[in-house]
Amino acid sequence: MFELTDKKAVVTGASGGIGEAVAVALAEAGADVMVCGQNEARIAATAEKVAATGRAVIPHAANISTEAGAKGVIDAAMAAWGRIDILVNNAGITRDGLVIRMSESDWDEVMAVNLKSVFLLTRAATRPMMKQRSGSIINMSSIIGLIGNPGQGNYAASKAGIIAFSKSMARELASRNIRVNAIAPGFIQTSMTDKIPEDLQKKMLETIPLGRYGKPEDVANAALFLASERSSYMTGQVLTVCGGMVMS
Repeated sequence: MFELTDKKAVVTGASGGIGEAVAVALAEAGADVMVCGQNEARIAATAEKVAATGRAVIPHAANISTEAGAKGVIDAAMAAWGRIDILVNNAGITRDGLVIRMSESDWDEVMAVNLKSVFLLTRAATRPMMKQRSGSIINMSSIIGLIGNPGQGNYAASKAGIIAFSKSMARELASRNIRVNAIAPGFIQTSMTDKIPEDLQKKMLETIPLGRYGKPEDVANAALFLASERSSYMTGQVLTVCGGMVMS
């Protein structure tokens, strides 16, 4: 359904969960994929799953919250392929706590990984995409960036920032045929959400009209759509993949 044959994709935060599912889905649709993260062993595991699709894969360990790390990702992809068609900014962390007790380092770390990395990688990828006059940038936000959540002031701010940044970049890059969209997942079962206490998980389930938690593949399907020509007339949009938790 989604044709990405010979497209070149970079996926950050690909050491598991949503990032791994996105990387595999893009490869299954025909793309070659660079999978990025800081944990070399987990990145290698994702790379094996991508390679099993028959497509080329490049595992790349980097700290993308630094300029050198982010630029190194794009430079490595360009050295290998000479182009980048798809960039999925998926890296994210949480450092939850009420703001009154939140340390400055917990705020700064979440902002660096979740938001600054999106800026750095987008900036680095923009030049080659502008030269080729095409590209799809997909930024992973969250419904928490739309509705907020107690104890996640830093996370909510970073994810809301991704939405605003995506809309701004969509306006900046549209004339070069580069599309920028965001995905806002809801409660998706990953290692990150597994840390949420069971009683809170049950309460969250009650707020989901579809009556089930999402799977990483649900988000990957949305990313496939935004990466493909099926969404060629969409830019600056936010797709909520949340089972109906947020309706607008």
